[in-house]
Order: sequence, then C-alpha cells, then structure tokens
Amino acid sequence: MFNLNGKVALVTGSSRGIGKAISAALAEQGASVIISSRTSEACEVAAAEIRDLGGDAIAIPCDINHQDEVEALVDQSLEAHEQIDILVCNAAVNPYFGPLSEITDSAYDRTMDANVKHTLWLCNRVLPQMAKHRSGSVIIVSSIAGFKGTSSLGVYAISKAAEMQLVRNLAVEWGDRNIRVNSIAPGLIRTDFSRALWENSDVYEATILSYPMRRIGEPNDVAGAAVFLAANASEFITGQTIVVDGGSTIGGTVQR
Repeated sequence: MFNLNGKVALVTGSSRGIGKAISAALAEQGASVIISSRTSEACEVAAAEIRDLGGDAIAIPCDINHQDEVEALVDQSLEAHEQIDILVCNAAVNPYFGPLSEITDSAYDRTMDANVKHTLWLCNRVLPQMAKHRSGSVIIVSSIAGFKGTSSLGVYAISKAAEMQLVRNLAVEWGDRNIRVNSIAPGLIRTDFSRALWENSDVYEATILSYPMRRIGEPNDVAGAAVFLAANASEFITGQTIVVDGGSTIGGTVQR
C-alpha cells in the first residue's frame, strides 16, 4: 500500500527542512525524486544524499516566484522522467512578523503570491499531464496557522487557509481524472524556516505547554503523512487536510 516504485515525485522547497525529509521518505519507498529549491548547490547536495542511500534523485533548481522558472522546472522534470506522478508543493515564504495593521502591501503581496498564486501556477502546469495518465497525487504543505487567528502571523495564516481551499477546489476540478489533491498542516516544526519561533525560549516554552505531546515536531514527523498521501494507501482520500501538530489544535495548556 505504501510502495512507490516506478513513481516520480517533484518536491519544491526540498533542499532542507520538511521538503527534504519528505523527499528522502518518498525515495525510501521507491520513488524517483526531483529536488527543487532556489539554490542549485543546495539542491545538488540534497539529491546526492538520497543517492548515497541508494535512492534515485536529481536536482532542478527553481525560484517559484518566477513563472518562467516554474515552467522550466516542469519541462525539465518531464524531459528527465516523462511523467510526474506525485507533486509536493512545499516552497513558501513568510517575510513579515507582526500585526496586519502594520503590514506593507509588498509584504502582503509577496506572501500571497508565493504561497497561493505560485502554487497554482505549478499545479496548472503539472496536473494536465497527470490527467493524461489518469493518475496523480498532489500534496500542498500548509500549516495549522490556517485554522487559527494570530496576532503576529496574520498574512501567513491567511495564505495557508487559502491553500486549504485551493486543495478543495483542485480536488473537485480534477477528481474525475483520478487525481487526488490533499494538504498537510504541520504545527511548529524544528526547521530553519521556523527558527525564529523555536529558538525563542519564551515562545518555545509556551508552545510545548499547549502541545499534548509536550514537544515540537521534527521534519520526519511530517514525512510519513506525505508518503501516505502519495501512496495507494490513500487512494480514496482527496480534498482533505491532515493535521500533524502533536495535538496543538485540540488541546489547551497541559496541566501536570
């Protein structure tokens, strides 16, 4: 049910953190993985690590903020592998920390464009070729921020809520072609992307007090959910968001 032999997976934002962990997990289950992020050198290092463990991986750098690079990423991926069976949209930005009342238009636009519009760019390039084969799984990495109000991550949270709705719409539009579209909403994960949060001792202590499992997540905690959504084990699941947050969204402060 979890065997991905013969499948090709394109993973954006995959040279580090959650994307890197997902790529390694997909490769471990047999998928041929395309590593992609903005920096060519970082992509090559991540791909080489997978190959060193016996997996199949190539590197194709791409800045998702540029439509021509997104198109080139898909074209080069198809040249290398002929088809893309699994698409993981993990690349995202969060350039602003503070109240919505003080956000600049440029920071708002950058966040919404990168996290929502540019994800749609990529999906619109990949899903038509999945439709030709009448098979495919799309996974968008969102966040539990999309479920909550926040005093400091407002526009990021808005973009993540929009991603969950994008998932539902794409699932409806492409479901009759046997394409499944789902998302993963992680809680606080120990990555460079969220370093400002978990390295802040006050934020960290308050966070783990609200997590029933009394710890923040690690990238590999998210990777298993991605394997599940990519594989036949989830073949009748679409339009859904799987929360991977150690219980954060269901529990208050833990009393001991």
